[in-house]
Parts: sequence; C-alpha cells; structure tokens
Amino acid sequence: MNIEILFSFVFATSLLAISPGPDNIFVLTQSIVNGKKYGLATVIGLMSGCVIHTTLVAFGVSAIIKNNESIFFIIKLLGAIYLLYLAFQVFKSKAEIMISTDNVEKKTTLQLFKTGFLMNVLNPKVTIFFLAFFPRFLFSDELSSVLQFYVLGGLFILTSFVIFSSIAFLGGTLSEYIKRHKNVGLYLKWLQIIVFVAIAIFILI
Repeated sequence: MNIEILFSFVFATSLLAISPGPDNIFVLTQSIVNGKKYGLATVIGLMSGCVIHTTLVAFGVSAIIKNNESIFFIIKLLGAIYLLYLAFQVFKSKAEIMISTDNVEKKTTLQLFKTGFLMNVLNPKVTIFFLAFFPRFLFSDELSSVLQFYVLGGLFILTSFVIFSSIAFLGGTLSEYIKRHKNVGLYLKWLQIIVFVAIAIFILI
C-alpha cells in the first residue's frame, strides 16, 4: 500500500474543493440566506450523491482493469485530456466570484438535502471527473480495485465535506472577504488551472 499516493489524493481533493465552482458557491449562498444548518444540509446532499458516482466508477472501471489493461490506459489518457479541457475552460472563464443572494428561495433542510443530492447525481460531469481523477490514485497491488475506489471515494467525500462544511459555517465571513478582496477570484482561478494541469500530467506520467 502506497500511503504517499493517498496523501497526494487528499491534497489534490482539498485544492479542488477550495476552488470556486457551482457546488460550493451554492452551499455558500444557501448558508448566507437560510443559515448554517441549511448550508450543511446542502453539503450532506452533495456528498451523498458522490457515493453513487463512486459506485459507478468503482465497478465499471474495475471490470475494465481486470479484462483489458489497454482499455484502462485509454481511460486514463482520456481522463488526462478531460482535465486539460477543464483547465482550458477555467482559463477562458472570468476570474470574478459571483455571489448573488437575490431571489434565493427559502427551503427546508430536507428540500436542500434533496437539491444537493440531485444536483450531484444528475450531473454526468461528476461521473466523468471521477473517471478521470480516481484511476491514477489506485494505491495497492494487494487490495481489490473496487475496494480501493471506495477508499478513494470515502476520502474524497470526507475531505470535501470538511471544506464544504467550513464554507457553510463561515458563509457570511467568506462572502464579505470575497467582496472586499477582488483578487481572490483570480488567485483561485489560477489555482484550479494549476491543479487540473498537474493532475493531468500526473496521470500521463
């Protein structure tokens, strides 16, 4: 078992979770408008959805690994290309972080849990990202690939949960900080680009 690979995975996941995207911005706005526990309900919904994607990738990719190493290499190659595509999309996007609380509907914690869950499960880009991200971080020659994917999924969920929950609890503070420091969006934009490119290179090497 290669513990260094797991540490690398957690580090990369942390950087991705910190980088602004639809999910953490949604958590932030719900926390500001409805309150911390509502933001947390959204986070739990989002993380629950990740279990579904982990299962799809675990059993799908594991079957491919057992049957054909060449196809597995193609998956990793396509994964690297996809990550480079994401880096390019971020590069083209604006650096500003837009936090709009106008017309944000008040919802119950259960409604926000369901919203977070469906946002994640029904987003095919999440499965594609998991497919691109997870295979390169398999960390053991002894453990089954299915179990390794679930370990990686658990670490991804735990790491993201800690960071997203922090966003929910610090919603008001983070919102004010982002409004006062206009360069934050630029820094986080380039952080995303560097992370995506670095992981793509890691996959190829």
